[in-house]
Amino acid sequence: MDAQLFNLKRKVSQYKEALENTLAYRKAWNEHLKKRIIETLERFNKESELGGKIETVEEMENLHAVVLTLGDIKSGMYTEVADKIQRHLIKNNGSLVYQQLFNGKVVVLINYPFIENYGSPNPPKTIAIYRPEELTEPFFLRHMEEFVAEITKWEDYDDDEPTKRIGYNMNFASPVDASIRDENAE
Repeated sequence: MDAQLFNLKRKVSQYKEALENTLAYRKAWNEHLKKRIIETLERFNKESELGGKIETVEEMENLHAVVLTLGDIKSGMYTEVADKIQRHLIKNNGSLVYQQLFNGKVVVLINYPFIENYGSPNPPKTIAIYRPEELTEPFFLRHMEEFVAEITKWEDYDDDEPTKRIGYNMNFASPVDASIRDENAE
């Protein structure tokens, strides 16, 4: 009978190890990881002159987040509400998020810029999920570089590259689609 239970016992052992890891990862976040994320992002933000702001989100225990946000501004677009009264559309400039998961691991996300009431924002881009000990300084630097590259692509949108999509999930025809349409018209 013991030979028949070998696989089950192994799976139970893996399950218990996963539960223990969750507790250890949560402890690491509270004892040092959150502070290290904040300090590293603050230093890179300052040294790169990115102009972001570090915020923490602590609404739910063990699901905290550290966010490097580029804030909100007037988009430059507005509607006329009445004579000389304008309602500006607000633009969120995007953010880089380090979020605790239910199992204590950390997901790193990019929230793309978006303008309120103008299409739908792109869903966040998941960079990766890490165990606390995996988050080292080179990773933080790579995350910030990818964040800046992604928001730059969003800001610099045009139709030069047919695979680029504007940040609002708008269905503009690509140059390739337009050339096919032109050929069919002939």
